[in-house]
Order: sequence, then C-alpha cells, then structure tokens
Amino acid sequence: MTLFTIQQWSIVALVFLLGLVLGMYMLAGGRWKRRYQEERDRNEALEAENARLRTEAREMESLRHAAAKTPPPDERAPL
Repeated sequence: MTLFTIQQWSIVALVFLLGLVLGMYMLAGGRWKRRYQEERDRNEALEAENARLRTEAREMESLRHAAAKTPPPDERAPL
C-alpha cells in the first residue's frame, strides 16, 4: 500500500477546503433561505387553521351534546 506524500496530503486538504467553500457559497444564496421561510410561514398558517378548526369542532360537539340532552318539545301538550 502506497503512503501519501506531504504534497499529496496538501492537495487533498486544498480540494476539501475548496469543496467546503463552494458548498457554503451555494447554500448561502437567497433562494434556499426564501424557500425555507415560505415553508415555515405556510406551516404556521396551517397550524393556526388547524387550531381554529379544532376549537370549532369542540364547540360543535358541545352544542350537539347539549342539544341531545334537552328533551324534544311535546307536540301533544295542550297550549
């Protein structure tokens, strides 16, 4: 097995650093940040809508139970 020389290790390190720099440059663009913020905003809006629907469903369920507990009006009762 061949060992690397100092020059080969330095080339490997430089290529690695170049890859890191290019990767950071590509990810630092506004496109990715904008997409992340749009997704986060959409998620917050969906969570708010979900919470609103849950409260409406609880309210409807409580009204349904209250309506089921009240006896129906007696149609044969004298007026």
